[in-house]
This record gives sequence, C-alpha cells and structure tokens, in this order.
Amino acid sequence: VIEILTKLPKSCPPMDAIRTGVSALGCYDTVADDDTMDAQRRKGLRLIAQIPVVTAYFHRARQGKPLVHPDPTLGEAGNFLYMVDGEKPSVEKTSTMDLCYVLHADHGMNASTFSARVTIATLSDMYSAITTAIGTLKGPLHGGANEGVIKMLQEIGSLEKVDAYVDESLAQKRKIMGIGHRVYKVLDPRAPHLKRMAQVLSAKLGEPKWIQMSERIAELMLTKKNLHANVDFYSATVYYSLGIPTDLFTPIFAIARTSGWTAHVLEQLADNRLIRPQSVYTGPVGLAVVPLEQR
Repeated sequence: VIEILTKLPKSCPPMDAIRTGVSALGCYDTVADDDTMDAQRRKGLRLIAQIPVVTAYFHRARQGKPLVHPDPTLGEAGNFLYMVDGEKPSVEKTSTMDLCYVLHADHGMNASTFSARVTIATLSDMYSAITTAIGTLKGPLHGGANEGVIKMLQEIGSLEKVDAYVDESLAQKRKIMGIGHRVYKVLDPRAPHLKRMAQVLSAKLGEPKWIQMSERIAELMLTKKNLHANVDFYSATVYYSLGIPTDLFTPIFAIARTSGWTAHVLEQLADNRLIRPQSVYTGPVGLAVVPLEQR
C-alpha cells in the first residue's frame, strides 16, 4: 500500500489518494472473507488508525520527503501532526487537533454517512463502505467546504474588504462558504468551540487577520440573511493556524469522521435492510417515441 501511495502523481488530490489507499488496504486484508461482527469491528478500528497514516504518507511522498512513521508514545491526533510535519507537536497543537477530531467524529445522517450505510446495506464490505463515504465527503458541498472558506478569506485579503465582498456575493447570489446548514437554523453547536480555538491560535501566532475576517463575515451574514456559521467556517482558520496545507483540510475531516462512519456501518449491519429510497419522476410527460431511423 505504501508503494502505491508513493507512486501516485504529485498532482493527485489527497482525497483521491486516501480513497485509493483504503481500496488497496481492502485488497491486502488477510481476513477479507470474515464478515462476522467481531471481524467488521476490527476492520473498522484498523481503518481508524490507518487512514491518518495513509494521508500523511501520501503528503510526505508528494513533497519528496522521507516518510515519518507513527510514534507509539503519541495519540492519534499527535501522531498525525508528527507524520505530516516531521516534528513532535506541542501539547497545545495536539489538544487542538484532538478536539477537532471529536467535533467532526459524527453528525447524524449526513451525505457521506448515508452513502456508507447504503453501500454496506447491500452486504458489501467495510472497505467499500468507507471508500464510498470518502468519495462523498470530497464534494465541496459536504467536506470540502472548509477548504473553500480559507480560499475565500485569502481572496478577500483583509478585514477592510470583507463588507464589500459579502455585499457583492449576496448581490450575485454567490454562496458564502461555511455559512448556513441544512439541519441547523440556529448556530451550529460545534462552531463556538472551533471559534475559541481559532481565537487562541491567532492570538498566539500574532496573526489575527483570519479570525477577524471570519468574525466579520459571520456577523454580516447573521444580520443580512439570518444565517449562522457552521463547523467548517472556523475549522478552516484553526487548520490554517496549525500550518496544515489547505488540501489536507478535507482529509482531516475524513480522518475524524472514520470513527463515525464505522459506527454507522456496524449499526446498519446489526439490523440490516437494503436501502432503496423511492423516487418521483418530475420530467416532461407525454413525449413521443422517436423511431430509430429518425434519431
């Protein structure tokens, strides 16, 4: 699997590399045919440990740097930071990442979780279910939103330009990334924790621009559209302040959410039924069939 990761093109998006890595792990599973609940649980636990390693190894390989192997004295959050950066993280950085993992671990029947349950409901395997979830999380309307937030902040550039950017975006009906949620019509309860972390990190680094811009955007969107910041909005500033590359933001989401995905997969298997939602056709009716020779 390591050889596969190191041979992927450097231009490969990290989420694609993770998806490929998980598929490869499934190929090398020596107990792939064991579908007992105990075996499924062990596979899930292994994936929770393996996906951060896959992510970090690919990142180091694309940079042409030597791989940094996990340190058994560090926890999952600390190890990920260590394997990505090559330096032992501070207690503050580790605890920050650990809290991010907790806040992102699960969140009901979101798109990626639902897709994982649909896959495992066919009695496919754990690796296929998690691969499905990773592919779903990659989308910018789901896990990719935090990458969009930091790109938006970089595009705006300064606190003084925030108001004009928001006004122009609203006038053009352009989405403000990290604002609003399909479930919450009030403030996402995870957002305040990430906001506090972003404030602390920004103050410590002496770089308040990003959190100040974020707070102003959130204030304007609440006033103008009654929309609140969601979990992606402040996590972008947190990850950026930790020195994490932008295209690893969504992979971190995947790392954290793997525990939730595996829990949902096990729950689905415990009382399984094939998931097949009904659909309603909304297209045109009364269409004539065109003969083949006229097509």
